[in-house]
This record gives sequence, structure tokens and C-alpha cells, in this order.
Amino acid sequence: MVNSIIKNDKKFYSKLFAIGLPIAFQNLITSALNMIDVFMISSLGVTAVAAVGGANKLYFLLNLFLFGTSSGTGIFSAQYWGKKDVKNIKRILGICLIISVSGGALFSIAAIFFPNFIMHIFSTDKEVIIEGVKYLRIIGFSYCFTAISFAYIFVLRGMNQVKIPMIITVISICINTFLNWVLIYGNLGVEPLGVKGAAIATLIARTVECSLLITSVYVLKLPIAGKVKELFDISKSFVSKYLYTVAPVMCNEIMWSLGVATYSFVYGRMGEDVMATMTLNQTIEQLFMVLFFGMSSACAVILGNEIGNNKIERAFKYSKKFIKITVITAVCISLLIIGTSGFVVSLFDDLTDVVRYNSRLCLIVFGLFVPFKSLNLILVVGVLRSGGDTRFTMLLDMGGVWLIGVPLAFISGLALKLDIQFVYACILSEEFFKMTFALKRMYSKKWLNNLV
Repeated sequence: MVNSIIKNDKKFYSKLFAIGLPIAFQNLITSALNMIDVFMISSLGVTAVAAVGGANKLYFLLNLFLFGTSSGTGIFSAQYWGKKDVKNIKRILGICLIISVSGGALFSIAAIFFPNFIMHIFSTDKEVIIEGVKYLRIIGFSYCFTAISFAYIFVLRGMNQVKIPMIITVISICINTFLNWVLIYGNLGVEPLGVKGAAIATLIARTVECSLLITSVYVLKLPIAGKVKELFDISKSFVSKYLYTVAPVMCNEIMWSLGVATYSFVYGRMGEDVMATMTLNQTIEQLFMVLFFGMSSACAVILGNEIGNNKIERAFKYSKKFIKITVITAVCISLLIIGTSGFVVSLFDDLTDVVRYNSRLCLIVFGLFVPFKSLNLILVVGVLRSGGDTRFTMLLDMGGVWLIGVPLAFISGLALKLDIQFVYACILSEEFFKMTFALKRMYSKKWLNNLV
């Protein structure tokens, strides 16, 4: 009976497209315009690219902290929405705001008051550090606005509300790109500000995004448009229940992000060209991964809704369907990356031949690992977390990064001094390890937990 429902389940596909496509489109626009940002900054030279790339490593750490907090909150949001419990959705939004804004404030302090220290972690080049400091002192003021936006976006996603965040994100990114054009180059009669202009543009765009999100929630009277008392009407037992599931996700993202920051430490010690290469590549790679980010978010919401509604067997069947869709899609994307790597890199003609050559080789390496990387994304973020199996995913991610990725980065990059494409391949080899254990966990069904 269930198998026949799954095979002909129009509801599944309609929900997948209704949730996954807007999120994928949102990520596509974000990644595309981030690549345009890098393209604009690349006209200022390799030093500017390396400086902004190094400075944004702090935002990358914040981004993963917020992703951990908000995606953990999204687990509850999806399951509570499955049983239409809006009252508790408002409460988890309140807890998420407290934690996210507190974290954003700490990162702001680091960026505004200790930028030299931050830049020295990721680079030894004096010019790179000087430019990076200029960027950090401005961009640091945007972090709390980003924290608020994350909380609202992920809670809304859990409630199947994805179009409003998508539209607002697109608007803010378009503002960011336009202001980059004005402030970096000095168009429309404005003095050219270089990397400082890029930071100011991002600050304004994130402030607008946050303001539009909150305004939309209350003007449109969405279900989470609660009074302050409703958002923060939380008891110790409720907070404990929340943290029991969300704390491992937060720890997971923090430890994983520190591992990725360690990779950047290695890249920085391999030279300015390598730092610029990986800054460029990470931006391009995000563009190719947007579909999988959308699918993983849709997976978490769909499975969470089913689990919250006690449709456990259907949730498991859906998880297997997501795996099949991911594998087929990933192979196609992998071939696309490898086939277009030369063309994509050639667009950045302001960079040196060495950077473009390295970037193409690293893109090919990335393309070969896309099937494993995308499958892990769906399994960890979409499937296992949807049922609150956050402790297992924490151990899996931390094990992959700290037992495999980081040691191999130091050995291959600093001890053996291999070329960047081989160092990158060593780092990505952790995906094999994670995929094996994640698939075994999925089929064990131990992740299927109704938390609400």
C-alpha cells in the first residue's frame, strides 16, 4: 500500500518542488551574485581577492554557527508544523533569536575591535592583512542583522513558507551588487572605495534584508508574528528539550567550521596565489551546489512534517526517494562541472595565469567528489537531522574533519608541500568516510524520532 503511494505520490513531488525550488533559486541568486562580487573585487588584483577571502573566513564561521542554531531550530519548526502547533513554533523562534543574536554580537566584537588578530590567522602577507582589516571593521556591524535573518528564514522554511524569504533575499542581493558597482569602482560620482566599498555594500544589503523579513512577517500576519511575550514565553524544561537536540547541531557546525578555518590556515601558508585560488573556487562551487542545498532543506522540512504527524514509515520511504534523486542529479552536475571548468575560470581574466590554472584543476577535483559531497549533505542536513539524530551527525562531521581532513591538509600542504589540487583532493577524501556511516545510519531507522 505504502509503496504504491510513494510511486504515484504527486503530493511528494509537488511539495519537493514547492519548497526545494525556491530555496535552490534563492541559493542560486546568492551564489551567482557572490561570484559577481568576487569578479568585481578581482579587478582590484590578487591581493584584494585574498584579503576579502581571508576576512570573510570570520563570516564563514559565523554563518556555520547560525546555520547550526537555525537548522536545529528548523527541526522543531517542521515537526511542530506537522501537528499545527504554532504556539511552540513562536517559542522556539524566541530561543533561536536569543542564541543567534548573542553569537552575532560576539563575532561583531571580534571583527570590529580585533581585525588584525583575525587576519593574521589566515594570512602572513602584510598587504593582504591591511586590506582585510579595512573590510572587517565595516562588515562586523552586519553580523547581528544576519543572525536575525537566519532565525526567521529557517523557522519560516519549517512552516513551508519559502517564497517570501526567497524574494527578500533576491532584493537584498541585488542591492548589494548595485552598491558594489557604485562603491568599489566609484560610479555615479562616488569616490572609489575598493574593498571598503564592498564591505559597506554588504552591510547595507543585510540591514535591508533583516528589516524586510521582520516587516513582512507582521504586515502579512504570518503565523509566527507573535508578541514579545509569546516569543519569549519559555520555561526551563522547554529550553532543555530544545537544547538537547539543537546543541549538538551547534557544536557540530562550530567544530566543522573550525576545521574548515584550519584548511584556510593551511592555504594561507601556501601563499597568496593559493589563497586567491580557493577564494575563487569556493564561490564557484557554491553556485554548483545550490540545487542540493535546496533539496536538503526540502528533505528536512518534508520528513520533519511527516515525523511530527506520526507518519514514520512514510518518512523513511521518502528518505530513500531523496537518496535516489540526489545520486542521479549529482552525477549530472559532476559532469557539468568538469566539462565547463575551463570556461568558468576563463571569465576571471584579471587574475594571474597561475590562479586560473590552479582554479581549473581544483574545480575538476571538486567535480569528481560532488556525488559524495551532495549525498552527505542530503543525509546529514536533510534526512538524519529531520528526526533529531543530531548527536550522530555531530560525531560523523567532527570525525570526518578532524580525524581525516585536517591531518591530511597539514601533511599534504605543509609537510609534503604538494600542489593545491592534490591538497584539496586529500581534504575532500573525508566525504567517503562520512557517506559510508551516514547511509548505514539511515537504513537502521534509528534517526526516526518524533520530538514533539
